Amino acid sequence: MMMTKQLTDTPIEEKIEAIQEGDIVLQNEILQTYKPFIAKCVSEVCKRYIDPKKDDEFSIGLMAFNDAIFSFEPDKGSSFLSFAKLVVKRKVIDYIRYHQKRPNLLSLDEINEEEQMENPLIIAAAKEKHQIEAENAKRREEIMLFQEKLNAYRLTMEELTKASPKHKDARESAVQVAYALYQDNQLSAYVQRKKKLPIKKLLMKVEVSKKTLERNRKFIIAIFIVLSSEYAYLKDYLKDYLKDVKE
Repeated sequence: MMMTKQLTDTPIEEKIEAIQEGDIVLQNEILQTYKPFIAKCVSEVCKRYIDPKKDDEFSIGLMAFNDAIFSFEPDKGSSFLSFAKLVVKRKVIDYIRYHQKRPNLLSLDEINEEEQMENPLIIAAAKEKHQIEAENAKRREEIMLFQEKLNAYRLTMEELTKASPKHKDARESAVQVAYALYQDNQLSAYVQRKKKLPIKKLLMKVEVSKKTLERNRKFIIAIFIVLSSEYAYLKDYLKDYLKDVKE
């Protein structure tokens, strides 16, 4: 580990570089020194006084500041503190939105013009990264909810993986059956109530054999669950199949 540099008379960007190279002592000192800065950033989002010892939002801000230390890239052209301020604010915004504590909090677009004018490229990059992280979080949430729904049908993700048709034509056929099931109110209600396929009645609606329905039963139910729920990202995976069905 390199020798800890003095906190005074050294540009913050050099200190960050030293921390990224493994100076843990300097990392702890920086975190301690910039607690007032972090509290101020968090306060601007929450629009109230932030107590570092009591407010959970400060802890989120502190962790975000630490993340900023290791994700900062000086060649992007932004100063570290401007970058850290943006990271802290967006993390706190995400935290508050998730817990629905403050509906009228500051948004990323409301960060003052001076910050945005300092380096619009780094601001744009940070916003893009924030958007990607938010979408990934929503995808993970959808998958967790989907797994819970599968459990209600006594299915697991592992079973679904094994039961998925190997050939594209078979998958397309199964999606068509699931869509027909979803479109029929009576059959749809039956599946949701009984947690199983109405094989006999389905045979009257689709041009698929009983053997094929039984073989693809788990996959059809899984697609039906997605169609019957508000899973925007999971439905996006099916859009090509559904396009052909709807047309």
